[in-house]
This record gives sequence, structure tokens and C-alpha cells, in this order.
Amino acid sequence: MTIVRATCAHDCPDMCSLQVEVEGDRIIKVSGDPEQPFTAGFACAKVNRDAELVHSPERLTTPLRRVGPKGAGQFAPISWDAALDEITSRWQSIIAECGPLALLGYAYSAHQGQMNRHMVNGLFHALGTSRLQAGTVCDTCCEAAWDATVGPVGGTDPEAVVDSDLIIAWGCDLMAVNVHFWAKLDGARKAGAKVIVIDPRRSRTAASADWHLPIRIGTDAALAIGIVHILARDGLCDRAYIDENTLGFAQWERDVVPRFPPERVAGITGLAVADIERLAAMYGAAKRSFIRLGEGMTRLAHGGQSLRAVAVLPAITGAYGRRGGGALLAAASSMEFNFSAVRKPPSGPAQTRLINHSLLGRDLLELRDPPLRGLFVAANNPAVTCPDAGKVRAGLAREDLFTVVHDPFLTDTALFADIVLPSTTYLETADFYRSYGSYYMQFSRAAVAPQGEVWSNFKLAQALAQRMGVTDPVFRMSEEEILPEFFKGAAGAVAQIDPADLLSGKAVKVPMPDAQDFRTPSGKLEIFSQTLADQGLAPLPDWEPDAQEEADARDWPLRLLTAPSYFQPHTSFSGVAFLRQREGKPYCILHPDDAAKRGLQDGAKVRLFNDRATIGLMLKVADDIPPGVILVPGQRPGAEGVDGTVNMLCTDRLTDMGEGACYQSTFLDVAAWDVAVAAAAMG
Repeated sequence: MTIVRATCAHDCPDMCSLQVEVEGDRIIKVSGDPEQPFTAGFACAKVNRDAELVHSPERLTTPLRRVGPKGAGQFAPISWDAALDEITSRWQSIIAECGPLALLGYAYSAHQGQMNRHMVNGLFHALGTSRLQAGTVCDTCCEAAWDATVGPVGGTDPEAVVDSDLIIAWGCDLMAVNVHFWAKLDGARKAGAKVIVIDPRRSRTAASADWHLPIRIGTDAALAIGIVHILARDGLCDRAYIDENTLGFAQWERDVVPRFPPERVAGITGLAVADIERLAAMYGAAKRSFIRLGEGMTRLAHGGQSLRAVAVLPAITGAYGRRGGGALLAAASSMEFNFSAVRKPPSGPAQTRLINHSLLGRDLLELRDPPLRGLFVAANNPAVTCPDAGKVRAGLAREDLFTVVHDPFLTDTALFADIVLPSTTYLETADFYRSYGSYYMQFSRAAVAPQGEVWSNFKLAQALAQRMGVTDPVFRMSEEEILPEFFKGAAGAVAQIDPADLLSGKAVKVPMPDAQDFRTPSGKLEIFSQTLADQGLAPLPDWEPDAQEEADARDWPLRLLTAPSYFQPHTSFSGVAFLRQREGKPYCILHPDDAAKRGLQDGAKVRLFNDRATIGLMLKVADDIPPGVILVPGQRPGAEGVDGTVNMLCTDRLTDMGEGACYQSTFLDVAAWDVAVAAAAMG
């Protein structure tokens, strides 16, 4: 048996350092690396099962060609040469007939590091194709709001939480998505720090916190501004810090903050006036308060305003200026690597057509001049994960769309492909990893050889580049040769790192200052943002009801809340049978009052529906959520017995900032499952 260092590549902020026990060509055990300070020798319950992911009997092991209708899952094995020949021939024909903009490469986070992700993007950049505006399904709204307020820079070092005197998980279920931060804050808690969770649902994190505030969905900005109202009223603002480090506070305090007294905020948020007063008093008394920001609060119509308002709070008390104080959304912006060395090789065009990640379905069906004729999907499952997923599936079903999917498993998206290619998992390929929830980076080699005939994205993109006549040197370089390219021209603290230090396989940390750096145009935290004003957006954090949401709420009595589940947060874990069984059948959660009104019983199959789609899930009745809300945890594929996917119900409307997805701006109803009614609704 040998022990190999590795890095978890699942889309998670923690980026665990791992030890992998290997016997021959099999992984026996995956566990945390005790030498990595942040992940501290343990991995989550999901990653501990990744030996089963690698050796799953459900994995694809050979290329496949479609032999039946799209979506039917009828395929026949073919050789790699035959698959690559067909892909190359079809792409060349599409380019000759319609131009390169008729092709789209779709590669996002999933279970891969920076090299395997960006090598695919680099191939399509070099070919001059349409380009995926990636991340709008996830984080572009919160990033745009953070950048407009704090600047394109990482937030508070999560390891500094040991020095915090108050921790707020705002819209963030730490036990599901940031378990190592939860473990770190335990030290501060033992020293007397309180942990508050602000979240519409009683998550495991909320249940384990000192105090849970079940805020109404979409009202986070009102609560944050209400806190500022009380801080200003009670003389708890650090005005010296505000004067020196912020822009626009006087205007905000004059024009916006007075409109949010506790009584009005209570009516908006559903929280008690006494609780709002208590929260503001605790926040104002703390010197080193730490807000861990969740992205979920921004996945709705006015999500950018929510993030901006909350991100301002540490400036009002001066917490941004002290170790252990401030806020953390993400760390990636302070790790300024030269990923363009791979992502944008020099032979590609400076500008091209962008395809919004969240609008893939619409663009597959409606885009012209030219329409999309070829789609390549690497390690992603847009038939499940994109908003208005019914449109995505309708687009994928086009007979004139040539689709290639490269994935370890036969996903819902792969069922629509013309060619399906078997992909490595992260434990079967070398890659470079950069955390977005801490300030660590790591280079890892393959723990085991690729299983069967599987190829990595890296290998596939280089092979296709050669066949398509792309000559940029990056498509002939090894992973070890590319690693130093990421550091050439790197800015900030990354420039202090010698890439050779990463070849040992150990994690390396980027040094961070104790006080928050602001990288806005003014060099200060911008409460007033001229950048937003120039875009025609509100320049000051504010809250207003959304007219479209109010209209939808009149037609549909329940508001959708989506959140990661604990064992199946997204479909890259669905290949592990144990985790599927541990999570149980795909389900939704409804408050007892709402279930009683509809005569619905716990454990029954129910029909979730609106004017976009009808899906079927199992029902759990619990008071973890308030009345008027239906919670659907995780994103589950159809292979798990679910009829449809929750994102079929979701609007493809875009957020106020960053053109992001509005999952939480979805309204619907639920009823008992009726086979005939459901079949008619689902077509």
C-alpha cells in the first residue's frame, strides 16, 4: 500500500487536502491530510466515499455513439479514434457552414481543478467559438455586488475566525458547504464568541448555533440596513473608521437608512422587533465580528442589493480593520493567477459572442446568426443544473445540434448527446487547485491510473486541438510545464509564491493581511458606487419589493427555496450509491400548516408545479421552514427516481447585478401526485 497526497476537486470552498491509500490500481481509502492547517486532517462525509466514486460500477469506461432518439439513452460503444474522428469532422463542417460562433464549449467547476477546466476553455477560445459566460448559475451576482462594494479582492482569512468575538453565518449552511470553517470557529466559541445563523430555514448549522433568525426570503438587505439604523441611533458606529475607509456613508445615512426603523424591518423580514434590536446590539458591541456570507441570498431578483447591504456592515463597526473581524464571501480574487495562459491562448480572438450560463436553454432554442450547431459539455450536467431546465432539455433534443458530453457517468445531459466520452475523476489526473473559501493552493498528481479507457479533460482538449490544427504551445505542454505559467505575471501575494514549492504536493498558503484591503476605484469600501450608477443601477444599498415577485406570489402560494443537501448537493456525487441511499429519495420539505391545507402526508409523493413545469418528489413535513415556503435540497438527476428536476420550475430571469440566476424568485404550488394529471402536465 502507498499513500498519495491529493486535493479534493469537488465544487466546495474548503478544497480539502487529502491522503489517498492505494493498493495496485485501486483506491482503498480517502481521508484528510493532517498537515494542511485549514482542513486539518479530516474530509467531509461525501469525499470520504470517493474511492467508491472512482471504482463505481456505474462509470463510463468507453466512448459511446448515439443509436436511438435523443434522450432515450441508446448508445453503442466505439473506439476513441472513431469518436475523435467524428467530432473533428462534424466541428469542421459546422465551422465551414456557419462559422466558429456556431460552436460552444461548456466547462465549469464540477470535479476538476484549474488545468482540466481551463484547457477545455482554451481550446474553444483558440477555435474562436462562442464562449460560455460561466458562473451565472452560481456566483456572478454575489461577486459583482462584492466587487462594487469591497472590490475584486478576497475577504477575511477564515483561519482568523479563532480571534473573532461574534460569528454570523448569513445565508450559509456551514455544515453542508463549509464544514472546516465550522470546525475552526469552535475555538472562538469556546472562548466566548456567539454564533448566529441568519437563514430562512432551520439548517443543521442553525440548529447548532447559539441563535437562529429565520429571515423571510429576499429581505436580507432590509435587515442589514435596519441594523445600521440602530447602530447610528445608539451611537455604535465607528465614525473614525467610516470617515477614513468608506465612501458615501453620509448620503446613505441621510437618504436610505432612516427608512428602515426596527418596526418596518420587522414587517419586511418576519422577525420580531426585539430580535432585530438584540441582533444590532450584539453586532455593535462586538469588536471582531466575522460574517460568513452565503451565495444563496443573491440568487434572486435583487440579490446584488442584499449582498451589498450585508457586506457594508463590518465597515460600520470598524470590524474590517481588525484581525478576526470583517466578512468573507470568497478568497479567489486575492489569488491572482495567470489562468489566461491556458484559458485564452494567443491564437484566439480578443472578443467573441458570450452565452450566459443561466440562459443556455433559451439560447439553444432561439439564438440566430448563427444558431448553436455544436455543443461540448465537460464534467457538467446542464439538463439538471441550469434554470428553466425544461428549455435546456428541449434545446438538447434538437436533431440538428451535435452534442458531445465528457463525463465519468451517463448523466441526464449525456442522454441527449451524439457522442459520450468517458472522463477521469480528479483522483485519476494531475491538476492545480486554488481554494475559493481559504487562501490555500495545491498541485496534485494522479493517485491512480485512469480506469478503463477514460481520459482527462486535459488530455482530450490537447488531442482535439491537434486534430483541429490549433498550434498554441499550451496544447503540447504537460501539467508540470504549465504550472509555472500560472505564476508568470501573477499579481499581489501570489507573486511571492515559488511554483516549484508546489511540486511536493503539499498545500501552500497565500499570506493575507489582518485588515481588509479595498480595491474599488476609490480605494475605499464604496457604500456609494459610481460604477453601479454608471450602469443605471441603484448606487446605494437599498431594499424595495420586487414587482414581478409580488405578481407571481399572487398567482402561486409557495416560494421556492433551494439549498445544498448534505449527501447529494449536486450531481457529481450521484455516482456513489451509498451517498444516494444516505440522502434518501429526492424530496421537498413543506411546513405542517401548508401540508394540512392541501391534505398532504409526510412520506407521500407530491406534484410540484407552476406555469413552467411539473415535477414529482417525495414529501417531508417539518417546521424547519416557515409557512409559504417549499424547500428542495440538492440537485438530483432523473436516474434517482425523481420525475423531472427542480430547476425545471425555476425562472431564467436574471439578477440585478452580474446577470445571475434567480432560483429563489420562483413561485409554485404543490399537490398530491396524480399519475394522469402529472403525465399530462409533463407532456
